[in-house]
Amino acid sequence: MKYASEAPKGRAAETAARSGVPVSASDEQHGTRNRVARSILDHGPSTAAELALRLELTQAAVRRHLDILLADGVVEPREKRVYGARGRGRPAKVFALTDCGRDAFDQAYDTLAVDALRWIEQSAGGGEAGRAAVAAFARARLAAQAEAYRGAVEAADPAGRTQALAGALSADGYAATARSAPVGEQLCQHHCPVAHAAERYPQLCEAETEVFSQLLGTHVQRLATIAHGDGVCTTFIPKTDRTESAAQADSSTTLKTTTASASTAGRNPE
Repeated sequence: MKYASEAPKGRAAETAARSGVPVSASDEQHGTRNRVARSILDHGPSTAAELALRLELTQAAVRRHLDILLADGVVEPREKRVYGARGRGRPAKVFALTDCGRDAFDQAYDTLAVDALRWIEQSAGGGEAGRAAVAAFARARLAAQAEAYRGAVEAADPAGRTQALAGALSADGYAATARSAPVGEQLCQHHCPVAHAAERYPQLCEAETEVFSQLLGTHVQRLATIAHGDGVCTTFIPKTDRTESAAQADSSTTLKTTTASASTAGRNPE
């Protein structure tokens, strides 16, 4: 990973020089910091303990790298979001990428995207008509993108379609994961290549949510977005009757097969 500006590298080099670390060791440590930042990108806001476990480093080493990333403006500390009842004690601190940190990855065309959307908005006359034009563009763009995902989603079992969609999104650079949640699932996108454009034009997020609903065949709810300052784009997918029916059908088929086997045990085939 290359930082968005050369200033962070300079500060890191100065830190290494003051500590007497050789240049070669400094380069190696810079590579490790890249891994720390990339891990946060792929998995979302993370504690030092989680990073240490994923990267097979000591927590002390991770904290040293985090201190430099904090000074460079690449990451920022936040309180860990707790789902359900909160236990005693202070909430754990997690580290999330800043806008500068995200810029270091693949958002080089964000300015071009914003300029293009602004042109569409103004060409339509601005105001409500302009917003509608941007929304139409976003839907058309996402509809074309969705065709690449449809095959993977439809090929999966109903219970595995959210996971299949996450895999397809990850292949497009969204670092997506799927996890169980009360009465449903959560689709998490830890990276958004158009985050800055979506911050200015929320129609991009709205169109994406519509596409997820169409692909999964159920109403979905967007809970958080990177464009609004959250660490992860999170979409809730409720359990559907179709998924539950499929599970019941599988269970029924297994039961019938078992019963039939038991009733014919010891008999010669006709």
